[in-house]
Amino acid sequence: MAIIEIPRRETAALPATPRRAMARIFSPSNSTSPISSFSNHFTSPKSSNTTSEPMMDENIEKAEAMITKWDVKGSTFAKFTSLFQENRKEAKDFVNCVKDLRRAMHFLVSERASAGKLVRAQNLMQMSMQRLEKEFYQILSANREHLDPESVSSRSSTISRSLSATSDDEDDYSSDHEIQRVGDKISEVERLSVLAMSDLRLIADCMISTGYGKECLTIYKIIRRSIVDEGLYRLGIERYSSSQINKMNPSALEHQTKSWLNGIKIAVKTLLHGERFLCDHVFSSSEAIRESCFADIAKEGATNLFRFPELVAKSKRWPEKVFLLMDLYEAISDLWPETESIFSFESISSVKSQACSSLHKLSDSVRTLLTDFESSIQKNSSKVPVPGGAIHPLTISVLNYVSSLANYSGVLSDIIAGSASPTQLPLPESYFESPTVNEMPTSAVSVRLAWIILVLLCKLDSKANFYNDTALSYLFLANNLQFVGKKVCATSLKCLLGDDWTVKLDRKVKLYAANYELMAWNKVFSCLPEKSQEDMSPDTVKTYFRQFKAAFDEAYRKQKSWVVPDGKFRDDIKLSIKSKLVPVYREFYNTHIEVLKGDRTLKLVRFSPDNLGNYLSDILQGTAVLESSSSSLSTSRASRWLP
Repeated sequence: MAIIEIPRRETAALPATPRRAMARIFSPSNSTSPISSFSNHFTSPKSSNTTSEPMMDENIEKAEAMITKWDVKGSTFAKFTSLFQENRKEAKDFVNCVKDLRRAMHFLVSERASAGKLVRAQNLMQMSMQRLEKEFYQILSANREHLDPESVSSRSSTISRSLSATSDDEDDYSSDHEIQRVGDKISEVERLSVLAMSDLRLIADCMISTGYGKECLTIYKIIRRSIVDEGLYRLGIERYSSSQINKMNPSALEHQTKSWLNGIKIAVKTLLHGERFLCDHVFSSSEAIRESCFADIAKEGATNLFRFPELVAKSKRWPEKVFLLMDLYEAISDLWPETESIFSFESISSVKSQACSSLHKLSDSVRTLLTDFESSIQKNSSKVPVPGGAIHPLTISVLNYVSSLANYSGVLSDIIAGSASPTQLPLPESYFESPTVNEMPTSAVSVRLAWIILVLLCKLDSKANFYNDTALSYLFLANNLQFVGKKVCATSLKCLLGDDWTVKLDRKVKLYAANYELMAWNKVFSCLPEKSQEDMSPDTVKTYFRQFKAAFDEAYRKQKSWVVPDGKFRDDIKLSIKSKLVPVYREFYNTHIEVLKGDRTLKLVRFSPDNLGNYLSDILQGTAVLESSSSSLSTSRASRWLP
């Protein structure tokens, strides 16, 4: 199989003293580098009584025949053909010849053999390393598809069993049936992955044991790091500076954050996990080399991956940003077990430190945004009453915001737990009839969300004072608290705040509705006598009818422009008014209408008991007001983010 020719450095001239030239193979330096540590693992072969100079000469002869056959500077066949693809049995023999050559060189040095033999052996060793280096590069390059982290990661368990099978019987290296010895037959892709990984490990072990680990690692790091960097880029994980993040508008930052969120799971569980698995296998003989190699390949990309959330957390704030931050926090938290496992080496612990730093900054930023949001409710300075006593835009935006926060209760629990309680703002001591400790929401998240709603309710209480009509101010409060209760019951807020909380809110809504009825219709009720007397004079009857007509007209005119947006709540209010007003009016009407018959003043009786209910059906519709409220909501800052 033809392979790509890679540039080769010329073999350096052998030093004057051959035995010193052998130091690279036989006497690893005292350096503490991973290569040196690994080389020290391979001690010189012990002398054997059966070892003799003729036998070593024979080993050198056999090695020379095999190595020169595959000399990369030799024949065209050797130059453009892959040994491991052409003949796997011969590839195994080639590696064994290199091992025998190394054993022979140890013997020659120990026996102080002639310099000529040492030079010959050293030249053969360098020639063999050039071939293995080229094979290593070719396997990594030609098998990118089979060694991509996604394939390796997703099939890691199957590949591990198959690799174990191949390592159990190295004498039958050329036979593929060993790969399938464990379990069911593996797929073709898995088979190719296993073969490539086995070849890489065989070459790496051989090159490192003979002192050529640096060349092996250099090739591996260059190719695999490019794969990791390319994989991160394709996942949308880009490199940003703090200034670049700060210059992004909310829309652009949201887009980049979503790209990061879409890619983080694959990046950790597939890309980085697969790369760690591959590196651990290829350099399985030495933990020091595995650590150094994986650190050089993945450290920079992984650090940049986990640094992005911190940059986002430290950038400019706006209320809806809290949801982006919690998404980022949740993503890192969910992947923490995998992150700890993949980056367990001490040399890459900085990746875990960066992930922890991002979690810390995200938590701080979320808590700050919640405090800012509470403060913004308190500082809302609008003094223009909402027409018709409708739902205030502040109520809509706050409840949308809080209900969305409730969907993140798990994340918020981690963030809020252990943090200081929110600053106690100057609110009424008991907005909900002084609830006892046992009646309050118990979790930190529940308390925090209940507090934000309480801040809103107190602000609404102050805004009700801007209405000149007391009845309308009570209707405003009833509408807004009813909206709060309905929103709570329709979302996960209900589970967080509990039944006691909603019951007390509903009690408050009914109180405000009753106060509205009393203030809006008391004048109408006062125009009718408490008890209808049959001996009432016609003039008195006329006065009552005249006063009732005037009072009802006034109430009808005003309340026709008022609004109760919720249909059921509106019907309940109107039914309550009708059930109290119509019976009293019917009794008075039926008792005294005969007195006015034939009198020209009969026109004073504008309303019959039957059509009084029809007039009441027209009130609290406020169509124009509803349209205005809808327009206000659509322009709300929260409308883009909140449901």
